[in-house]
Amino acid sequence: MPSKKKQDWQEATLAPNLKRFPERQEKFETSSGIDISPVYTPEDMPDFDYLSALGYPGEYPFTRGIQSNMYRGRLWTMRQYAGFGTAEESNKRYRYLLEQGQTGLSIAFQLPTQIGYDSDHPLAKGEVGKVGVAVDTLEDMEILFKDIPLDKVSTSMTINSTAPVLLAMYVAMAKKQGIALAKLDGTIQNDILKEYIARGTHIFPPRPSMRLTTDIFAYCSKHVPRWNTISISGYHIREAGSTAAQEIAFTLANGIAYVQAAIDAGLDVDEFAGRVSFFFNAHNNLFEEVAKFRAARRLWARIMSQRFKANDYRSMMLRFHTQTAGCTLTAQQPYNNIVRVAIQAIAATLGGTQSLHTNSFDEAYATPSQEAVTIALRTQQLLAYEAGIGDIVDPLGGSYYIEYLTEALEKQATEYIAKIDKLGGAVAAIEQGFQQKEIQESSYRQQKNVEENKATVVGINKFVSSSPEIPELLRVNPELEIKQKQRLSQIKNNRDKGKVTRALKNLEEIASGQDNTMPAFIDCVEAYASIGEMCDVLRKVFGIQKEYLVF
Repeated sequence: MPSKKKQDWQEATLAPNLKRFPERQEKFETSSGIDISPVYTPEDMPDFDYLSALGYPGEYPFTRGIQSNMYRGRLWTMRQYAGFGTAEESNKRYRYLLEQGQTGLSIAFQLPTQIGYDSDHPLAKGEVGKVGVAVDTLEDMEILFKDIPLDKVSTSMTINSTAPVLLAMYVAMAKKQGIALAKLDGTIQNDILKEYIARGTHIFPPRPSMRLTTDIFAYCSKHVPRWNTISISGYHIREAGSTAAQEIAFTLANGIAYVQAAIDAGLDVDEFAGRVSFFFNAHNNLFEEVAKFRAARRLWARIMSQRFKANDYRSMMLRFHTQTAGCTLTAQQPYNNIVRVAIQAIAATLGGTQSLHTNSFDEAYATPSQEAVTIALRTQQLLAYEAGIGDIVDPLGGSYYIEYLTEALEKQATEYIAKIDKLGGAVAAIEQGFQQKEIQESSYRQQKNVEENKATVVGINKFVSSSPEIPELLRVNPELEIKQKQRLSQIKNNRDKGKVTRALKNLEEIASGQDNTMPAFIDCVEAYASIGEMCDVLRKVFGIQKEYLVF
């Protein structure tokens, strides 16, 4: 009887060995609480069916990858999330990275830009250019992309509450360069729901924010067809402390909410769903992370096919960008971070990511230095050109352990999505604090395990030693804030004030009604209205969102 084979091995071979060499810890489990057996065999997956569970790459349910030949045809896009100081400073970094072999831009915006304030606002004091580039008006975007042709590069913009404003700037810039909008290639994050769950850079309440999100869907489906209109982010959910299973569940639940909102706004699912993309984290548990990406891909294909009745296979494909885990980087022994990032990058590429950012070893201290960001980019290039990872599709597919983990994570995620559905969907669950509470409890458990030495973090609670100082940390010059404010003042003084007033008034009228807001944003941007001025109009119309309290 097959079920006895593993049992026989456990009794005859494993048990005597354990008496001589006990296991080094009482229990082995993944971050999602999945117990790990010493070995996996076909007996652990009695109902496994190859064609329905895996199939072939490029075919439903896409467990093994969304393209039939994956990296054998085209490597993942190598991005380095970057931006600091003024547009001039960031433009130099982008051109340097492109010269070093980066294949796509990934823009980090300063905090005031993320939450709709100009650099001269009192709340922006001391924050200008600190965690990203300062962008107040179209002129900043034009400087940011100087000598970078928009029809030759794929651009990812990590922006959410103010996503329509930044997309409008990108569109206006392309028009000024004489580039057809149909040639623009890139992604705007535009994922407002995860801001209420995990990150906090929201401005307006969830429901009007969802309207702005679907306005982007509708506008791009007609005018910017190659643009990924949303990057639904599990990254920040994981950074806040979720498990791998929660990252899948809460991200896909948000995806369900966006798809339903777009359908409710009158869009056909196959009109927009092919440009929906995702953004995941890559953590240190190599095998769990590989399984996580495969489980998410399969689950999303089933959701789009069965729940939303999508007919186009492109609507069922989970295309995703990955970033290595910032929350795993340590200030202690910072050069260990190079190894952590390499492990996480291996997980992402073995899991079939379409795009990858590798963190820099000095990010626990400051915005990445040029040396650190070069090492991070070289890590990707070593994996692509020396490690052989891109030579075969889904190389871990068929591993008993990987397939077991993939099914276990999909099961956990499905159970979470069912709970969210019962609460009324992702938006209603956020308003009740469900996702926030689950993440807080998970984060607490993880921190407690480190503090009680149940989980090892090298250099923190084990193998502790002194660390050499990092020689050249990047520090944003405070004088750049003065320079940015001066430029903004000049723009406001020199523009056509009547044109700005009319454009902002039109935005207010459109936002107060039901029409698509994107054309109004583009008119404002082209008049050189500032991001703060546009968001002040929307604050007046939509109101502002306070943080949900969760106990």
